[in-house]
Amino acid sequence: MASTMSHLADARQTLLSPPTNTTSTDSHESPTVTMPPARRLSSETSLAIARWQNRARPIGPRLIRSAVCILTLLAGSGEALTAADITPLPNAHAHNDYEHQRPLLDALDQGFCSVEADIHLVDGRLLVAHDRSGTRPDRDLDSLYLTPLHERVKKHGGRVHPGHPDFTLLIDFKTEAGPTYAAIKPLLAEHADMLTTFGPDGVRKNAVTVILSGNKPSEEMRPEATRLAAIDGRMKDLAGTEPATWMPLVSERWGALFKWRGSGPLPEDEAARLRELVQKAHAQGRRIRFWAIPDNPAGWAAVTQAGVDLVNTDHLAELRQFLLANPPR
Repeated sequence: MASTMSHLADARQTLLSPPTNTTSTDSHESPTVTMPPARRLSSETSLAIARWQNRARPIGPRLIRSAVCILTLLAGSGEALTAADITPLPNAHAHNDYEHQRPLLDALDQGFCSVEADIHLVDGRLLVAHDRSGTRPDRDLDSLYLTPLHERVKKHGGRVHPGHPDFTLLIDFKTEAGPTYAAIKPLLAEHADMLTTFGPDGVRKNAVTVILSGNKPSEEMRPEATRLAAIDGRMKDLAGTEPATWMPLVSERWGALFKWRGSGPLPEDEAARLRELVQKAHAQGRRIRFWAIPDNPAGWAAVTQAGVDLVNTDHLAELRQFLLANPPR
């Protein structure tokens, strides 16, 4: 039943997610899905690519009616995915997670261990949206992310995914750093018993690690002896002296460093540069992430083969299938 439920969850996610372009940004490029030659395609990966290409084809009324019937029967049976049915995916990162039909919950159902939420300080509240114009009073950081995570941690023995050590909540400040941090600090304190702490004695891991990005409140956080969040750095910070306890993650826009857009093999000079950045980050005890990668099996293969820690995607079910068929080394 667990396997059946997992496949049905994939089908539901695919049906409810309309086809989009294959880059996790506003670009309209549609790169050809071609895997790098560094590794022979597994049959599962070939199937993933075929399914990806088929997404662009119209779904007929008969298929939609059949799918609705299946989902309706499932709902009536009382069966549902449980945490035990889910395989945690430490490398899976849900970019702009709040844009999915069920923020956080869709990613958790797919086994993701990292999600991203953009926040705006609006009338004293931290509202979740990409742009200020998209904010709504009923979509705030606490109700969409912190409280559901806390409830899940309490239910599952102190972890987001049972038996899995860590979950990352990447929070991107879209409004001014100082006031936004002043608003989020007491909110994090309300959920302190599930959060990783950063202090003079090092890092004390917990169920959820909060990392702050965007308009980062570095100056506001530096005087604090103990913090409930860390800072997301950039690739230039690999040449600096900030400790990993302050900056455990470095991120960068893919297009700022690489010209490859997913068509044909990743050029060797770019592959070498990617490996060098990964090695440097890991030598410093940091994880590494790129956003706006080619968001398809070719792009996922390129970054996982290089050892990138968090694979950025807007396509939850497809990345899950890829990572299960091609576990990162």
